[in-house]
Amino acid sequence: MPKVEIKPVDTQGRIILPRAWRNRLTTNAVVIIDEEDRLEIRPADSDLSRFVDAVEVSSDHFDDYHKLRKGLRKDAVR
Repeated sequence: MPKVEIKPVDTQGRIILPRAWRNRLTTNAVVIIDEEDRLEIRPADSDLSRFVDAVEVSSDHFDDYHKLRKGLRKDAVR
């Protein structure tokens, strides 16, 4: 069963992870996954391959990175 703790978020957006949790980490970095109804915090060395196909992109500019990026930003604003 997962362990759940409620932690405050300070005015600068920081969260303190319990020492026992930090001791289990093999890295000093974490990945924060922003989903619609939750945030997931995972060690940066965890397997994130399940998210590889999580984003669908439709663009005519895959051959030009700058045009692709500009198109993606335009779509994100909508």
